[in-house]
Amino acid sequence: MTTAVYIYIAYTIISITMTVWVARTLHKNGRVFLLEAFNDKEEMADSVNHLLVVGFYLINIGFILIYLQVGTKPTDVVEGIEYIATKLGVVLLVLGAMHFFNIFNFDRMRKKARGHEGNVPPMLNK
Repeated sequence: MTTAVYIYIAYTIISITMTVWVARTLHKNGRVFLLEAFNDKEEMADSVNHLLVVGFYLINIGFILIYLQVGTKPTDVVEGIEYIATKLGVVLLVLGAMHFFNIFNFDRMRKKARGHEGNVPPMLNK
């Protein structure tokens, strides 16, 4: 196998491992937030939480695999390290953007469920 193949394998393993860790963290800690957004309806919150994790995996692993072919093929170890660092940086930015997008939407749902329209400053919503 060539150096590039080892680098691609390392990138894929590290990226998928990061995705699994983030998904588990969001699933575990997001439950409380979803319970509030769904007025303590546990079955609904758990169902949405599970569906979010499945969607998160599909989007991120799909992105990781498609993004594998983007860029110049690394030919040595130094280029490989730079390749992996750049790719992981982009994957982390995508994961972070997805996280904030979801938090924004669930905060809107939570406010709507509590009867607030979002015109009240966050500190006064309690």
